[in-house]
Parts: sequence; C-alpha cells; structure tokens
Amino acid sequence: QVQLVESGGGLVQPGGSLRLSCAASTSIFSLYAMGWYRQAPGKQRELVAVISSGGNLNYADSVKGRFTVSRDNAKNTVYLQMNSLKPEDTAVYYCNAKYITNYWGQGTQVTVSS
Repeated sequence: QVQLVESGGGLVQPGGSLRLSCAASTSIFSLYAMGWYRQAPGKQRELVAVISSGGNLNYADSVKGRFTVSRDNAKNTVYLQMNSLKPEDTAVYYCNAKYITNYWGQGTQVTVSS
C-alpha cells in the first residue's frame, strides 16, 4: 500500500502561482509514473500532467505552457508548478501513482479567485 500526501493548495488570485507537492511512501518511487489530476464541482476527474518513471512528460492542452510537473526521486516527491492561474483551474487536485497498481492521494483544494 502506497500513501500519497498532497500539500500546497490554497486560494490564489488570477495570474498567480502555486506549487503542489505529493510525497509517496514507497521505496520504489522511481518505478512509478506520477500524475496530477483535478476535479471541479459537477465535472469528471481529468488528467492535468503526468511524468513517467523515465521522465517523459504529458500535459492536458488546457495547462500546457502554464503548468510544469517534475519529480525528485531522492525525496519520493512529485511537484506541480502552476503559473498564470485562471479561475477555471479551480478544482481539487489529486496525486496519482501508477506501477502495477493505481494509488490516489486525498486531494488538495486549489481556488483561483479575486
């Protein structure tokens, strides 16, 4: 069982930035593909960004050029740097770890509002 703990969410004004972190409790973190998903009220959960075990990156079109996903295998942590935030980025953001089995964090709220 892998525990994922997200942090870094909060309230930010449009155009602002936030950095989300997700710490994983596993000794084989480097083997996991790590992703960030989000779910806005009344909408389905959607992919935001994924970084593979080999460092390959994939982003949703809506966040390309604004969000950056990265990982630090020495710290068992994946990050999501979010810049130029928009009100439509408001959602609960979930960390995902995938290697044979899929694991989810508890989610962290990001609210973009003036």
